Amino acid sequence: MNARDTLPLQPDEATAIGAFAERTWDDEIVPALTNYIAIPAKSPMFDADWQKNGFIERVVRDAATWVESKKVAGLKLEVIRLEGRTPVIFFDVPSTKPGSTDTICLYGHLDKQPEFNGWRSDLGPWTPKYENGLLYGRGGADDGYAIYASLTAIMALDKQGIPRPRCVGIVEACEESGSFDLPAYIDLLRPRLGNVGLVVCLDSGAGNYDQLWLTTSLRGNVTGTLKVEILTEGIHSGDASGLVPSSFRILRQLLDRLEDSKTGNLLPQSFHCEIPADRIEQARATAKILGDEVWKRFPWACGAEGTPALPTTTDPLQALINRTWKPTLSVTGVDGFPELKNAGNVLRPYTAFKLSLRLPPLIDGNEAAAKLKTLLEDNAPYNAKVTFHADGRAGAQGATGWNAPTITPWLEDALHAASQAHYGAPCGFIGQGGTIPLMSMLQQGFPKAQMMVCGVLGPKSNAHGPNEFLHVPYGKRLTAAVAQVMAACP
Repeated sequence: MNARDTLPLQPDEATAIGAFAERTWDDEIVPALTNYIAIPAKSPMFDADWQKNGFIERVVRDAATWVESKKVAGLKLEVIRLEGRTPVIFFDVPSTKPGSTDTICLYGHLDKQPEFNGWRSDLGPWTPKYENGLLYGRGGADDGYAIYASLTAIMALDKQGIPRPRCVGIVEACEESGSFDLPAYIDLLRPRLGNVGLVVCLDSGAGNYDQLWLTTSLRGNVTGTLKVEILTEGIHSGDASGLVPSSFRILRQLLDRLEDSKTGNLLPQSFHCEIPADRIEQARATAKILGDEVWKRFPWACGAEGTPALPTTTDPLQALINRTWKPTLSVTGVDGFPELKNAGNVLRPYTAFKLSLRLPPLIDGNEAAAKLKTLLEDNAPYNAKVTFHADGRAGAQGATGWNAPTITPWLEDALHAASQAHYGAPCGFIGQGGTIPLMSMLQQGFPKAQMMVCGVLGPKSNAHGPNEFLHVPYGKRLTAAVAQVMAACP
């Protein structure tokens, strides 16, 4: 390899990287992801028999085989398996940059969210379809593409003789369950990671498809099941109602402890944090770029008069803050209710809700999970049996959010240069409302590392919901941009 030491990249080099990424996506990544989407590799939270079913094992094996088939010079790959835990792919590619002592750590995951309903009649979660540059199906964008794009970025640089630091990859299969398996692997791998100078995480989103977007913060999350039991069996409602309190009404009272139902504001101050001034200023700049599309991009239902439903705010700045720095409650599942067609006049014995509590980036997830349990369970109305069980394993029942470290000049310059080269616009900065537990873990373990958190989940891509898609043209440009930033890493 004839390494050249001149940075930044020359225009012809950036063009060559972009062309390599585009060819690889067309010839190899799209076909690989088409096969991947067809496999229902649901995360352990949604598939208790994941080991027996073998779908996670299959997507891990397919991805590992693809990486090894590229014959990248010096690449070593290992599928690591700890007893009772989902596997992790770890790969290591030596540096081609003389004198470089830093390591670039690339991250993605291969497990998926469950099916959900409402898919277009010609689509489905496990029915991949490539149409007008969009690859439909569960998991392609969130984020099965990550391992393929990561290796393609490495190959693009090596193909052009452009030097880069050592690169390692961590690809897990438990992210959609809160990454409760990941800490054990991070502890195991820590001695092998080296001096991590840059983390590239491809599990995030984009404000639009017109420029590179850097994620500056992520919310934390606590998910779990709140169950209220008042009877041991169902009773005729005409006989018992008015005397036996409804389990649903008791559950409503418990949620009133947590949330103001009129505004959606979370009541306990311990679930809030002060928003850093620089994040407010970044949100202000992003609001000017995106405008009303911040809220108009959602598939609003229409009211009785045919007018669309309204968001909590139509102010773009407040909308960005609400979805990134404010705690919010969502009810994502329910149990204890019969289907409408089978709903007789019976007072049900229990009601259970699946709760998802999004936390500001600076709130500790495990502490929040403990406080939430106490808030909901103590002093139950009517002495009902109330339980809240957080998802995850003991010691990791909540996911802590993440606030990016101060960006260094080299990374900021590299991001803008890469965005201009491959999108024709400067890099945008945006907080995201989702959760990536690894980021908090890595920032604690490598406090001096810079973080490039980005992804393909732009407007209407609808991760976790129906008609999820991967915007392939954006994925191609993102891969090239990542490669260019990697080349700039000291």
